[in-house]
Amino acid sequence: MFEEYEKRKRSQISVMRSVMDYGMGLLILLVGVFFLFHEKMKFKFMNFAPSAEDKIFGGIFLVYGIWRIYRGYKKNYFQ
Repeated sequence: MFEEYEKRKRSQISVMRSVMDYGMGLLILLVGVFFLFHEKMKFKFMNFAPSAEDKIFGGIFLVYGIWRIYRGYKKNYFQ
C-alpha cells in the first residue's frame, strides 16, 4: 500500500514539474526571441542601441528554453 502511494505521488510530482518546465521553457524562449529580434520589431529597450550582448543573451535564453522544454518532455526527474 505504501509503495502504491509513493508511485502515485511521484507520478503527480512528475506531471506538475513537466507542466512547469513546459511553461517556463516557453517563457524563456520568448525572452530569447525578444532579445534577438527587438530591433527588427522596432521596440526600443530602455533607449539602448542593439549590441552584441543582446545577441549573446538571446542565444543563451533560447538554448536554456529549449533545454527546459526537452526536460519537461523526457520527465527524467527521479533517477
